[in-house]
Amino acid sequence: MIEFDDVTKQYPDGTVAVGNLSLTIPTGAITVFVGPSGCGKTTSLRMINRMIDPTSGTIRIDGKDVTAQDPALLRRSIGYVIQHAGLFPHRTVVDNVATVPVLTGLSRKEARKRAYELLERVGLTTGMADRYPVQLSGGQQQRVGVARALAADPPVMLMDEPFSAVDPVVRDSLQQEFLRLQGELGKTIVMVTHDIDEAIKLGDNVAVFAEGGRLAQLAGPEDLLANPADDFVAGFVGRDRGFRGLSFAASADLPVEPVDTEVEGLRLAVDDAGRPTGWTGHGRALPTEGSWSAGDSLRAVTDLAILSPAGAAVRVDADGRADGLVRHATVAEFVRVRQLERLSGTDG
Repeated sequence: MIEFDDVTKQYPDGTVAVGNLSLTIPTGAITVFVGPSGCGKTTSLRMINRMIDPTSGTIRIDGKDVTAQDPALLRRSIGYVIQHAGLFPHRTVVDNVATVPVLTGLSRKEARKRAYELLERVGLTTGMADRYPVQLSGGQQQRVGVARALAADPPVMLMDEPFSAVDPVVRDSLQQEFLRLQGELGKTIVMVTHDIDEAIKLGDNVAVFAEGGRLAQLAGPEDLLANPADDFVAGFVGRDRGFRGLSFAASADLPVEPVDTEVEGLRLAVDDAGRPTGWTGHGRALPTEGSWSAGDSLRAVTDLAILSPAGAAVRVDADGRADGLVRHATVAEFVRVRQLERLSGTDG
């Protein structure tokens, strides 16, 4: 557990980067710091491993004041991932990953063995081990950066906009890989991002910072979207927070219509195995734009219904066979009723 107790960082010119910050970061969870530029989120992150020291207040990791610890030893016990990975350009990939284990006393042979294991764990082949960072793509470099941060098996990891320097497709892949790794490892992770969508996707808890280093709200993603603390948080989260909030709502109870129902003059076509192949009608064959299953979120179903030329999303079973249709009007009514139940306190 990481605790900020009335922490302030003020620079000699009087600028307050972080003001009276108090919050608790739970063990084994991902806490994301998000907010506009200059709001103190990166300064707060860097005070955890003493890259920056607070002006006043206390930061504790598992009850121990970080300022009472040797900075070098403290940093070796905390994984750190930054934008552009920050790899040593003159070292091979495997030696980049092995750096911290060697510093902590592991033999070079054992450190390299662990490095090879971690490269595979983050989705890289051992064939890349002897390459230099310049020979890797941006996404591959970020994976190496994550592997290096994990090399000493730290209980705490700090991540400063780790995925912001790659293209959207690679970024999504890295985010999925990151969530998979966290599911296996259960680290205490503090991440900084300026992207509210990334914060909501990755965070178990989201800390929204306002200008002047003020903590505007700390909440779980679903609660943040449904109940912003003030106008600043509501504006930062965005006007489409209702649609984003559907990511946390289950679709299992959505009422569906039979597969052979005609919708807007179109009927669903299926192959011999019952899998959807498209919509037919009006002398044309049109795509379904995808399908959903009972485990998907309401956001996914809503998106499919909007994209569908029939205005209906196709549900499939575990074998991929179409077993129901849901119109976007049905989804909208389902969401409306769910919202009324939530506001009246009868949901769930």
